[in-house]
Amino acid sequence: MLITQQLVDVDFMEDSKGVRCLSFPEKDLLHCPSKDAIEAHFMSCMKEADALKHKSQVINEMQKKDHKQLWMGLQNDRFDQFWAINRKLMEYPAEENGFRYIPFRIYQTTTERPFIQKLFRPVAADGQLHTLGDLLREVCPSAIAPEDGGKKNQVMIHGIEPMLETPLQWLSEHLSYPDNFLHISVIPQPTD
Repeated sequence: MLITQQLVDVDFMEDSKGVRCLSFPEKDLLHCPSKDAIEAHFMSCMKEADALKHKSQVINEMQKKDHKQLWMGLQNDRFDQFWAINRKLMEYPAEENGFRYIPFRIYQTTTERPFIQKLFRPVAADGQLHTLGDLLREVCPSAIAPEDGGKKNQVMIHGIEPMLETPLQWLSEHLSYPDNFLHISVIPQPTD
């Protein structure tokens, strides 16, 4: 979850153990009581993403040790350990031309809704690859500038602004977050 000074005003205090939050913003952020709760949430997201991509077939074929390796690789910042298992979740049969659905969430700073998430296929019925622009036009049309107007928003993934012509399947394979979702932020275009 992203936290910016605009969204949350929190007072911090330094002590001998590090930095403590004096007034945790309970209404704005999910307070995680333990590492186990964070791990459970992460694995729940992984299972949801695999349900969208592969009907849960890949994650269900994994053993408990594989699930643990995913988590430990992420927790300990060990890319090789994480990717050895996550690679399986990024594969698809060649005859299918992509995942069943693309796991994505679109976040907007201008709405009360926390995020947008809908079913969206990476390949159109005619076999053409869907692009980021296709997704936004269908799911979040306000993110796209009208053809006769100026650009009002930036569409960001991992802090970069990908071209709207980028195939969605490619984005999902290469720019998904560790939970296997594409987290897309739509933010107002800076005025300066």
